[in-house]
Amino acid sequence: MEPLLPVLLIVLIVVAVLIGGGALLLNRRGGGTATLEPPPSPSAPTAPTIEEPPVVVEPDAPTKVSLRDRLGKARSSLSGFMGSVLSRAAIDQDTWDEMEEALIRADVGVGTTTHILDRLRDTVAADGITESAVLLDALKAQLKADLAGGDRSLRHEPGGPNVWLFVGVNGVGKTTTIGKVGKQQADLGHRIVMAAGDTFRAAAAEQLEAWAERAGADLVRGAEGGDPSSIIFDAVQRAAARGSDLVLADTAGRLHTKVNLMEELRKVRRVADRDPGQVTEVLLVLDATTGQNGLVQAQQFTDAVELTGVVLTKLDGSAKGGIALAIQSTLGIPIKLVGLGETVDDLVAFDPDEFIDALFSAD
Repeated sequence: MEPLLPVLLIVLIVVAVLIGGGALLLNRRGGGTATLEPPPSPSAPTAPTIEEPPVVVEPDAPTKVSLRDRLGKARSSLSGFMGSVLSRAAIDQDTWDEMEEALIRADVGVGTTTHILDRLRDTVAADGITESAVLLDALKAQLKADLAGGDRSLRHEPGGPNVWLFVGVNGVGKTTTIGKVGKQQADLGHRIVMAAGDTFRAAAAEQLEAWAERAGADLVRGAEGGDPSSIIFDAVQRAAARGSDLVLADTAGRLHTKVNLMEELRKVRRVADRDPGQVTEVLLVLDATTGQNGLVQAQQFTDAVELTGVVLTKLDGSAKGGIALAIQSTLGIPIKLVGLGETVDDLVAFDPDEFIDALFSAD
């Protein structure tokens, strides 16, 4: 029996191997409960992820205010005249009469209108102009030349803080104009101090404070009814101490016919011009809708404080844009800024050529 034991052991081992191999085969075919995971197959190569650069949305550029679009009322007052003149086959006395009426209605003024037309007659005779369309072109060229003179820049001088005084009667928009100018100058990199020198109108200081916050400017104010000269002096001192280069000074609205108030304004100017300050602009704010009365105001204010320029507000609401011609021709004071709406961007530099083209635009 003993010789049979090794044989039986070998047979048992062979049977065990065969049974194990069959079980493994069944599992690979899915027939068993145990599973044998196949070796992982190599994954397909994936494309590298390319990160798109972030889309940078540039801020919209400020929309340029169009004088042509904003001078609708003033243009409409001249449209009938232009149509009538252009319809004429020849230049006759009726043509001159219509031109005179149109310019006076546009508030150019009688004296300025007479001066304009006298020179235009000389041009017509010298150049042999016979066509109405050429006559209108000659008129436009002459008006552009009349408005071309004068320094229209807002002056910044080196040295101590520049002081810009804003003057005018009540209700013309001085405080709002200062706020808009302050925001524009701050955006250009100037450091601003605003002086609330209108101490007689209760809401003036609060209004200017709101604009100062918007422009990132300092504000100097005093007690209601206080001395405006001292407030403006303090503003100049603060500007010098803090390295600010521009002081925008509000003043109380005053009737140009009141001698004592105009004398006070002279004092304000003298004080503002004391070292370290220097008055480089004295800007008269005029409401364009006041017409020829604005010319009287301009004369009185320039006699008192030596105006350097005019800010013509509410020009978009006026049918009397000719006041711009009257101011420049009669007083020789350049119009530096014009207001054409409520927003900051609606206060724009005055462009004589664009103004005349807009005023005489046919549509």
